[in-house]
Amino acid sequence: MKLVIVVLEGVQALDVAAPMDVFTEANRFLPPHQQYEITLVGLQAGGVRCANGMQLHVGTGYLDHHEQPDLLLVAGGPNLPELHAYPAPFLAWLNAMAAGSRRYGSVCNGAFPLGHAGLLNGKEVTAHWHDVDRLIARFPRARVRPDKIFVRDGKLFTSAGVTAGVDLCLALVTEDWGHELALRIAKRLIVYIRRDGGQSQYSPYLAVGPKEETIVAKVLRHVTEHLREPLSIEQLADAVGVSRRTFSRSFAKDAAMTPSAFVEQVRIDFSRKLLEETDLPLKTVAFRCGFRNANHMRVVFAKRLDTTPRDYRERFHSVA
Repeated sequence: MKLVIVVLEGVQALDVAAPMDVFTEANRFLPPHQQYEITLVGLQAGGVRCANGMQLHVGTGYLDHHEQPDLLLVAGGPNLPELHAYPAPFLAWLNAMAAGSRRYGSVCNGAFPLGHAGLLNGKEVTAHWHDVDRLIARFPRARVRPDKIFVRDGKLFTSAGVTAGVDLCLALVTEDWGHELALRIAKRLIVYIRRDGGQSQYSPYLAVGPKEETIVAKVLRHVTEHLREPLSIEQLADAVGVSRRTFSRSFAKDAAMTPSAFVEQVRIDFSRKLLEETDLPLKTVAFRCGFRNANHMRVVFAKRLDTTPRDYRERFHSVA
């Protein structure tokens, strides 16, 4: 099975390495005549500098690659959303390769070159959460799903940021060879077989440093220390020493969400961790994370992650 990964200058190294590792691991279990043949294709052959400074060797330029792939993937990179122009022959080549392939798609913001080639028009797609607003503005004919890890629309596959490329490629392997092979690969790579739900499961607020003194950091510390409590806006305002009015205005400006939505997200973050790492009953998880009961937690999961706590646990519980 022929696989082409398009690699452009400034590419995110993981957007290349993650798909390559998944398909290379698949080859360990496949007979030679069924293995994935991976080719890196760039604007030209030679060295490509990744966003992290690492050098990749791209063996073929697109003008010299005429063999039709079964799967075409465009790797993302931090600078791709800023690029407004690509060589017309390159965009024509992308169209031809996509048209003749069985499947095509992108990792992270590799969706932008596909968009410039007109390949996202009328399609349901996703990209890294940081870039979805620009994707919507740049390609208004695309139907962007901001909170999906990966999306399939016909033979087009798009995925969210960096490691979501693993989820995408495991789904492709599952489609090709079945769940059992994908599970073997997931175990070898020590990753989840599939992460349902959306990108909102990766909350940026749990990365707030313990010594930061922003209003968001203060609220986060208070919420995590009193997670089982109701946590009204008045309580949060008192915790940071300001009036309710000042608190609501300042918090919404800094966090880009309401205090109640923030608290709900933190509850989800911690319940997700308990579901992944423990076998605690759902009602116990709900109690520890401040949900009114297990049904309330289920409703919030359905709204925020498009899944249920039980299904989340089944799919995300640590792989033995």
